[in-house]
Formats: sequence, structure tokens, C-alpha cells
Amino acid sequence: MERMTTVSVDSGADQGRKAPGRPRDARAAEAILDAVTTLLGEGQSADSLSIEAVAAKAGVGKATIYRRWANKEALLIDAVARMKGPLPVPAGESVRDDLIMLVSHGRNRRMERYGKVTACLMPEMVRSPEMHAVYQAAIEPRREVMRQVLRRGIETGELRADLDIELTLLMISGPTVAQNMLHWNPRVPIEGYAEALVDAILRGAAAVSEPSAPGAP
Repeated sequence: MERMTTVSVDSGADQGRKAPGRPRDARAAEAILDAVTTLLGEGQSADSLSIEAVAAKAGVGKATIYRRWANKEALLIDAVARMKGPLPVPAGESVRDDLIMLVSHGRNRRMERYGKVTACLMPEMVRSPEMHAVYQAAIEPRREVMRQVLRRGIETGELRADLDIELTLLMISGPTVAQNMLHWNPRVPIEGYAEALVDAILRGAAAVSEPSAPGAP
């Protein structure tokens, strides 16, 4: 994938006085990331995506991009991470409630908006090790949030001690990805999806209470 060197000089597109409201740097960064996702959504491949095209779409100079991102991989990582929004923060009171919140977070309107972009990236993630690494770097922090919920559930006794955490992550996330992007099973209702999925998984993942001994109160 394209490599870039840092450039310290900005172009005329970024000159002038700051506009009121959001800081200029923040506006420029958002415009650049929006340009990346827009170009990808229009069918531009990640490999052929150029900094020139991103700069033109965002209305900034190339130096503005170079100054913020060391290379195209870093720009793509931030663009994919931004599609998913801020990291969710579990309440930490109930494993079930936290998992439902995390699954619901992955099925919001933001995901509907960027589903097409993610679908466009999927073939490249299969074909390109670099693009696969970009995607993994973008989603790993979200997996870690869910790992922490599952680990806490094991520690508190809500989940079985021998739970395979990585496989459970896959069982929770895989159906959501399939439904978000492909509507894989239209017979699964959207309403109550998160609760139904989490409850189905917890039937196998929840700790099993020991049966009471005969005559025990």
C-alpha cells in the first residue's frame, strides 16, 4: 500500500483565519476522514485510494493529511475506527446488560450508514494482508472492551470458569456483522435482536448453579 513521508509545509487550502465554532484542525480531520469513507463507499479500492483524491474530496491540501497521518494505513485505520464511533463504556453491573449494550451499539444508525463502506472493504481484507491488518487494528479495541466484560463475568461467577473468551467473542460479533452487512437472515427480527442474541449465548456461557443436596434448605 502507498507509503508517505511527513511534510512540514501546508498548502494554501489551509491558510487564512480560523472560522468560528469547531477548531479548524478538528474540522479538517473530520473532512479528511469523511472523504476516505465517501470514496470507499463509492467503490474506490483501498489500494488505489490516493492521498491526492482524499485531499481533493476533503477540500484540503495534501500537506494537511501528511502532517496528521504518517502513511495511508494509519489514515485508513482511523477512518474505519471513526465509522464505528467512540468506544462504548459498559456500566459494569451486569454481564447480560453490558453485552446487550455492546451488541446494540453495533447495530445503530451509524452502522447502517457505513455498512456499504465495510462491505466494500471486505473483499480487500480477504485479498490484502495490509488491509486485513488495518481492519484488525481498528476493531481490536472494541474486542478488548467485550473481553473485559467476559473476564469480569468469570471472576464474579456470572459466567462459567472454563468459558472460551475468544470463541464467545466470535459468537457474539459474527451474527451481528452478518446481519448488519448482508441481512443474512431476514426472519430474525430487528426488534429485540440484541437481547435475543445475548440470551441465546448466555444459555451456554452462564455459570451453572450446583443442585442443592437432598434435604438442604
